[in-house]
Amino acid sequence: MATKHSKKAAHDPSNELLENPEVLAERLGRGEAFLKKNSKVLAGVLIAAIVLIGGILFFQINNQNQNDKAQSEMFQAVYFYEQDSIDFALNGDGINPGFLQIVEEYPNTDAANLANFYLGSIYLSEQNYAEAINYLEKFSSDDYLVQGKAYSLLGDAYMESGDLDKAISNYEKAANYNENKYFTPKYLYKLAIAFEEAGRIEDAIEAYGEIEDKYYESYEYSFARKHKARLEGLAAK
Repeated sequence: MATKHSKKAAHDPSNELLENPEVLAERLGRGEAFLKKNSKVLAGVLIAAIVLIGGILFFQINNQNQNDKAQSEMFQAVYFYEQDSIDFALNGDGINPGFLQIVEEYPNTDAANLANFYLGSIYLSEQNYAEAINYLEKFSSDDYLVQGKAYSLLGDAYMESGDLDKAISNYEKAANYNENKYFTPKYLYKLAIAFEEAGRIEDAIEAYGEIEDKYYESYEYSFARKHKARLEGLAAK
């Protein structure tokens, strides 16, 4: 008959803390000693954490205050822009700041970001392509339409500067950004022109073809069909 062997219970250190007051006292003593020994270090860590959190909160609040102030001050510059008073829009009227002052005095605000867009479009209209690129490259937005427009303007600036690769890149971004029947065919049309200018005939045909297939109600539709047929004739020779 097999002899039964009793299993020895596994040792659980936590039981000693509960059942043996001496062990518990020893552990607590170690903790107190650690706190006393490292009190300055722990205090420094706590202070650093408080300073960091306080700094973040201050930046957020201050940045919001700066943004509110900048948006209020930029109102007149936007009005001048819409009235085609370009010099006032850029430099202000002596009382109200222009876009240039907004981006200088209120960096990292939403208002300054939008001012970059206005500045880029102004300099593009004045054929100052280097400055147009400078400001438009700084602009970014998740707006449904404005970011696509910014890509298109950048494409125009690079196109006029003779940088076809960057023009094509930005026209592609514009055409692929929140596709819609109002602006996408315009961006595709610009893209096709840039492709043809770069000697990329098949790509130009494809861009015109996309307008023909998807945007037959657009203003660009008839022009796209005409130029697509012309390029297909050239490609067949």
